[in-house]
Amino acid sequence: MKRILRTPLGLSAAVLLLAVLVLAVIAPLVWTDQANAVDTAQISRGSTAEHWMGTDNLGRDVFLRVLVATGLSVRLALLATAIGVLAGLVLGAVPVVLGRRAGRVVTAVVNIAVAFPALLLALFFAVVIGPGTTGSLLAIGFATAPGFARLVQTLVAKVAGLDYVAAARVAGAGRIRLLVRHILPNVAEPLVINATMAAGAALLAFAGLSFLGLGVQPPEYDWGRLLGEGLQGIYLRPAAAIAPGVAVVVAGLAFHLFGEALSKGFTRHTAPVKLRRTEAASAVPTDDDAVLVVEDLRVAFPGVTPVRGVSFTVGQGEAVGIVGESGSGKSLTALAVARLIEHPGQVDAQRLTFQGRDLRNGDDRVHRRLLGTSLAMVFQDPMTSLNPAMRIGRQLAEVAEQHQGASRKQAWQRAVDRLRAVRIPDPERRARQYPHEFSGGMRQRAMIGMGLMGKPALIIADEPTTALDVTVQRQVLRLLRTIRAADGAALLLISHDITVVSQVCDRVLVMYAGRVVEDLPADELHTAARHPYTRALLAAVPDMTTDRDLPLAVIPGRPVDAAQVPTGCAYAPRCPLATERCVTAHPPLETDNGRRVACWHADVPVQVGDRGE
Repeated sequence: MKRILRTPLGLSAAVLLLAVLVLAVIAPLVWTDQANAVDTAQISRGSTAEHWMGTDNLGRDVFLRVLVATGLSVRLALLATAIGVLAGLVLGAVPVVLGRRAGRVVTAVVNIAVAFPALLLALFFAVVIGPGTTGSLLAIGFATAPGFARLVQTLVAKVAGLDYVAAARVAGAGRIRLLVRHILPNVAEPLVINATMAAGAALLAFAGLSFLGLGVQPPEYDWGRLLGEGLQGIYLRPAAAIAPGVAVVVAGLAFHLFGEALSKGFTRHTAPVKLRRTEAASAVPTDDDAVLVVEDLRVAFPGVTPVRGVSFTVGQGEAVGIVGESGSGKSLTALAVARLIEHPGQVDAQRLTFQGRDLRNGDDRVHRRLLGTSLAMVFQDPMTSLNPAMRIGRQLAEVAEQHQGASRKQAWQRAVDRLRAVRIPDPERRARQYPHEFSGGMRQRAMIGMGLMGKPALIIADEPTTALDVTVQRQVLRLLRTIRAADGAALLLISHDITVVSQVCDRVLVMYAGRVVEDLPADELHTAARHPYTRALLAAVPDMTTDRDLPLAVIPGRPVDAAQVPTGCAYAPRCPLATERCVTAHPPLETDNGRRVACWHADVPVQVGDRGE
């Protein structure tokens, strides 16, 4: 607000709006009796020193009546705006609260209503409901609702897809809580701005209805009624029509200009490896010691199946990395495990168990509680993963309140303790700050701390260091390794950086076109990789011995479009070893001594100068 008031537009609009609101409160209390006083000796007089704007057909002072009418005019406009905003919020939030099916019906109704001008809708509702103060109030409120509902739908749909909403859903927050705590606070600014401007529009609409005789009825009067009365004698007493007209324009401008100032003033300011490898696992863990078991996982959307038959296991305390180019299905695999794939996406699997629980069937509440306490998600961009409208400590505490039954005080203490555990300095003070007050590395640590509010058996880290510099990357990855060592949690690390994965993880899964094409121990990645795609990824990473006089190694071509996957091996168009068999038949993922590879020509060396070297 200070920033708004420092601008000429903001200061003038605020002063003007404050004057209108103060007048709306004071004028009816001070001048009502004088404004209603009938003087038959002063009937229909023009402007005089005693009556600045003249008198009406009963000798009442027009200027005083305009001042007194400020109270009713502004009050009705604000009430109508409140009705429109409330109805718009309900209609706009229906898809989040009731689901997509009911949301589509409401959205269609809103789209039809938006096609009509608001004033035309107001006239329609006023005629249907009937003339009078109550009828016009409801008519203008209902006419305001569709436009506001469309705005709410657009804003809610955008925010509902962000990572921090997904994280809250994993934590077990219900639909109402998601809407009230995580979505609406983050769309409040444009809603407040549009509500302010809608109040000005409602003021004009009320004046119009009253002018037409559909609004305020005698003996009450607002600016619209006074304008209609003054217009009857405009050639003899023009001031009687000008005064209420000027009042409507000034008040409408006050609301609109203040809304414009808010739109310009509301801004947010955001603050902006080589690691020792853990001991590698020699083989894929058995089901007996597996935290996560995935068999033949498929994720499909209309017309495309970006994840096709993925199978892997993650053992207790094991670190498994998933690497591959963008579009290979890495993140969708993790989202499917966390049950975060929404309609119209469909998830199918022969087996999908977490800590021995089948995630395909059973009570959703039980699954939410299990995932909310035993599964930690660390998303790629910490700024979109944390709710910008909530303090860091409250976001962490919400997990303990939802799943552990902790009191507000206990949950807050646990949140501070978890921030301390992820090495955030001065955690008591930092817990009271908002995400934009944290640096990128600290936000990522806070996300990890949120996952540690329970006792996670598995941490899924989806590109947790992509947006961070190498020094902060080192700190975050070391933190993940420390947590694994201290709590025995397993780690599923998704990354584009095959070098980081090879140094942090025990096993590496290489994905291409929605499938796992190779699975091998991390300590054998540079020496025993068998798939041409894996070797191409390794060759594309420069190191200290790379000849800077030569062009960097690249993988030719582009990744396969998930909607047009070829019949045979998806990597064949880019592979230097591809043969007719590769084009016509898809190689199975074969297991050999705990290693898996899907290639007809595994172990065949790629000659110097070949594509994908």
